[in-house]
Amino acid sequence: MKLVFCGTPQFAVPSLEKLAAAGFDLRLVITQPDRPQGRGLALAASPVKQAAQKLNLPVIQPDKIKKNEELQQQLAGIAADAIIVVGYGRIIPPWMLSLPLLGNINVHASLLPKYRGAAPIQWAIAHGETVTGVTTMRLDEGLDTGDILLQREIAVLPEDTAVTLAPRLAALGADLLIETLKGLEQGKISAAPQDHSRSTLAPILKKEDGLIDFNRTAVEIHNRLRGFKPWPGVYTIFRGKNLKVVDARPAQGQLSPGELHVKAGELLVGCGAGTALELIQVQPEGKKAITAREFISGYRPKEGERIG
Repeated sequence: MKLVFCGTPQFAVPSLEKLAAAGFDLRLVITQPDRPQGRGLALAASPVKQAAQKLNLPVIQPDKIKKNEELQQQLAGIAADAIIVVGYGRIIPPWMLSLPLLGNINVHASLLPKYRGAAPIQWAIAHGETVTGVTTMRLDEGLDTGDILLQREIAVLPEDTAVTLAPRLAALGADLLIETLKGLEQGKISAAPQDHSRSTLAPILKKEDGLIDFNRTAVEIHNRLRGFKPWPGVYTIFRGKNLKVVDARPAQGQLSPGELHVKAGELLVGCGAGTALELIQVQPEGKKAITAREFISGYRPKEGERIG
């Protein structure tokens, strides 16, 4: 089976590596242009580009694909059986969707139609899901609205963050992609339309998504802390400056939302519905992360003082 692979982030790397190991004929890898990274803003290749180079696969990095005649001619000349899209980061134009016989096959990190959008892993954790999964689907012109090919579930562990869950979903998605392509090749998979009435959205994360609303319950805030690692994280306002909450856990305590309680080196804050959150590690604006005990010693928060 001749394939073209479109992908950019680390999440897509296991899929590319599995395709190569399974013996598929990978004719071309398309990834986003090198981007400035780090303090020096040196140009850095995407994880998919780095993986493709290790596999000795041809790589191109077009700035635009929507009206790219050169790319269109190149892909038409390859005449791939399928185009694989995993976290590429560009909207696939209609001309590209209609090009291969088997269509554009996508690996999406949720159990569609739940969590359509750019951040399904983060929002699934933030909403307290205990089960999520991966879906292979045939892309159409909508936002993750295409017909479903296969799905697999995975447990979201109580201690999971977006950082720990993403690699497991990436590995599961890579295996499911191989299974999907073999099933399509053998004519054993029938695409099924999504139930659009059950869809939920997982939009790209913004900095302000991390601002803590202490009217939420402690569990809800803790889930957002887990889901929004490493970015945007969760933060509040203390004495007019940002205070990032690096680590916390639900605790016992009857406090009003945003009210601080200091006891024996522990720092509690009141949350919604009569719940409380113990702040374990925080990071004051412009400073390094410190423990709650260090914060209490250095900033001397007053009993009943409010944050947020």
